[in-house]
Parts: sequence; C-alpha cells; structure tokens
Amino acid sequence: MVILIGGVSCTGKTLMAQKLLEKYKIPYLSIDHVKMGLIRGSKYCDFSATDDDLELSYKLWPIVKGIVMTNIENRQHIIIEGCYLPPELIRDFEPEYLEQIIPLYIGFSREYLEKHFDSGIIEHRSEIEQKDCDDYMNQDNFIKLHSRMKELCKKDNAKFFEINNDYEGEMNNVYKWIDEQVQAMR
Repeated sequence: MVILIGGVSCTGKTLMAQKLLEKYKIPYLSIDHVKMGLIRGSKYCDFSATDDDLELSYKLWPIVKGIVMTNIENRQHIIIEGCYLPPELIRDFEPEYLEQIIPLYIGFSREYLEKHFDSGIIEHRSEIEQKDCDDYMNQDNFIKLHSRMKELCKKDNAKFFEINNDYEGEMNNVYKWIDEQVQAMR
C-alpha cells in the first residue's frame, strides 16, 4: 500500500505523513528530500530549487513513480508526500498498481487563506520541517496556487480535501477517510 499526499506548500502534508507514520508504522518519504538530494548530489540534475513547482513535478515524476512501483512490487508500504504530485499523473499507473495506491490532496479555500494566512498557515509552517519563508510565501500567490490545485484535482477526479474553516476538525475528516481506505486494502 502506498499513500500519496499532495497539495500546495504549508497545507500540513509533512505533519500528516508524520502522524500516519506513528499510527500505521509505515515510513514516509518527502519528495522535497528527493529533489534536494538530486540537486545537491547529481551533476546531471537539470533543475534547481527555484524552478516552478509544476515544472519540478514533471521532472521528479519518473523517480516518484519508480519508487511507488518498487514499493508495491516488493509489498512494502510507504507514505510519500510533497508538492510534486500532479493529479493527472496518478493515472500513469497500471490498474494493478492503482488498487494499491491511496492518493489524496489537501488545500485551503480562498476564505481560509484570507482569514488565516499569517496566524494559521505561515505561523505553523515549521511544525515538522524547519524552513524559512521567502517572497513566494505570500497570500496572493497561495490563493492562486490553491485554486490551481483544486481545479487540477477536479479535472482529474482526484480526492481533494479543502480546508474551509476549522483546520483541526476538517483534517480529522481526512484522517477518517484515510483510515477507511487503509481498512479496505487490508
């Protein structure tokens, strides 16, 4: 079983992966770590950390897909989280792989971003990873990115959870949904 957690930065993907690791005893992998490992460790890497997320998604996808397939073939469970999981690429898998994958996406509504950007999102940015904020981290950009992710998920019929008001309460619904999916696979 592979759980894929996608979405825009600062939505709680890494925190969710950590909580799922603790609950299910399944390791997780951050695609950010794969990205930075390639950037820092490969002289053949043709992208940088400042490239557009969508561009990075397509460049990282063959590696992520290979990791997913290898875990499924070896009957090993893993949680993979990151911004670099375009919903349309999940369809790349053959049906026998798809039945072992639980893909989901997390995002914020425009209203949530407008109300909680500084106090609820940026303030909690480093719950698991210690990251600095940069110019990219502004409310207007986040509204655009979340809107784009929501549309991509809708277009590709991907499971998208939009946080509208109560982060903790609404995330509990996401965890319940994941529990149902995991139970169905076992």
